Formats: sequence, structure tokens, C-alpha cells
Amino acid sequence: MAWGGLFLSWRRPSPEQQKVCISRAGDFNYSTDFYCATSSAELETEKNKALTSNGFSINRARVLLGSGPETFHIAKSALLSWRHFALGWTMVDPDTPVKKETRFCICVKEVLPWLMMPLQIAYVTNTVKGPTKGSFSFGSGTLQGHLLAGEERFSVQWDEDDKVWYEIFSFSKPAHILSVIGYPYVLLRQKYFAQQSSRAVLRYVNSQKLESPRS
Repeated sequence: MAWGGLFLSWRRPSPEQQKVCISRAGDFNYSTDFYCATSSAELETEKNKALTSNGFSINRARVLLGSGPETFHIAKSALLSWRHFALGWTMVDPDTPVKKETRFCICVKEVLPWLMMPLQIAYVTNTVKGPTKGSFSFGSGTLQGHLLAGEERFSVQWDEDDKVWYEIFSFSKPAHILSVIGYPYVLLRQKYFAQQSSRAVLRYVNSQKLESPRS
């Protein structure tokens, strides 16, 4: 059901409900000036200032997953299968293709109802720079019907020291009266999600390493 521009469900949203949410969502609900602003590894100082001066909060979390090509490729597969959202209280359809312009919805359990919040993938990057360096990332922007306005990037980075990192980087601000009223709570939930998502990816990487055959 829709209420006040939001998409709600009293039960875990079905695939059909998620499709309805996606089909009824509007365009991006934040300024075109900030489209793909998360695509650079580090926001330029001026862009950072512009975001904060326009009311956006910036959130970042980073965790070391391990080292080497095996860790990198497993972590990349975790993002492609949306393992970073498989937390019980939040989910994305794991069959959602990670491709530019793909629309999807994040389902989040909040107290009684589930919230379905529509987004669209704004960009995907996949680079390998030599035998021990590369990155995979994608960023999604919020659509009309989302509780927040902004963008979020999920990335796996394989650095020159052979270390592999998982990072979440986002900027957002309220886009609905409920998020305006409860914004301190929303910010806490964002940080909690970042912690839980980081742990989920780390667990997945470790579990896959244990299952992989050894020579």
C-alpha cells in the first residue's frame, strides 16, 4: 500500500509488491548537480562543501576484508548478489542486475510496517590496474517515493598493498515529513546499517574461503 507518498507493507514485501513500488516511483528526487557525486574515490573539497551546504549528511564506513585476488573476487560477487543487504531486517531482490539505470527497491523493516524505497543505479565501475590493484563499485540514487534524497556507493577496493576493502559511502537528507521529524533516528539507522552490512560482507567472504577447494 502507499501512504503519504511512501510504499508500505505489513508483511515481508513480495516480488509483486516490489515491482509495483518500482513502477510507481518517479524520477531522481535530488538535484542533477549531484548526480554521480559518489563516483569519485574521494569527494573534492568544493563538492563536499556544496553537499553539506545543501543540507546533505555524509556517511562513510570501511572494513578490511583480507588480501589477494580471491578475496577481491568473492567480495565483488557479494555485491553482485546483494549479500550486503541480506540482513534479515533489510533486503534487495538478489536477482536484481547490477547495471546502470536498473531500478530496484530496498525493503526495510521498521517497527511494524516494512518500507519499500525505490532507487536507480546511476553508474557501475569495474577497473583492474595491474596484478594487485583494482576496484568494483556501483552507486544508486534515490527516486521519488524514497524516504531520503541522495546517493549511495558500495565498493570493493583491492589496493597496491594487496589489501581488499569494502566501503559504503553516501550523502542524504530528508525527503519526507517522517524523515524530517525522525532524522536523528534515521542517521543512527544509517550507521547501524553500515556496520551490519560490513559484517555481512566479511562473513560471506570468510565463509566462501572456507568452502573453496585447496590445492
